[in-house]
Amino acid sequence: MSHNKITVGALEVCDLPQLEITKLHMRVDTGAQTSSLHVDNIEEFKKDGDLWVSFDIHPDVHNVATVVRRQAKVHDTRVVKSSSGNKEERHVIETQIVLGGQSWAIYLTLTDRSSMTYLMLLGRQAMQDRILVDPSVEYLLGQ
Repeated sequence: MSHNKITVGALEVCDLPQLEITKLHMRVDTGAQTSSLHVDNIEEFKKDGDLWVSFDIHPDVHNVATVVRRQAKVHDTRVVKSSSGNKEERHVIETQIVLGGQSWAIYLTLTDRSSMTYLMLLGRQAMQDRILVDPSVEYLLGQ
């Protein structure tokens, strides 16, 4: 049943308000289970007894010179198989995504996506019961 589901294209723009990131271009990937975000310079630290990470993000895909430093509590650490088949251990954070006028919590693995065109990949777990994908179009929700 598709009521209340957002229909998106292969590429979309989202906001990650808890990370103070707006208009982030992302690839919608039904072949990926987990969502991922490209970050650099990950540093672990403890805060109130919990593991946190600080990291750099380049929120503007057209201007990689723009860098912002963000922090997030580590939800988990997972071994993820990349599109190239390599396994790597990644930190997982939980954050809000805003897409198509709706907001919900998603898990993002933090990784080096510098060889990829888009800094964020939205995987199946984040889409479950919320999103339908039309891979024949891009930016169905606008830019």
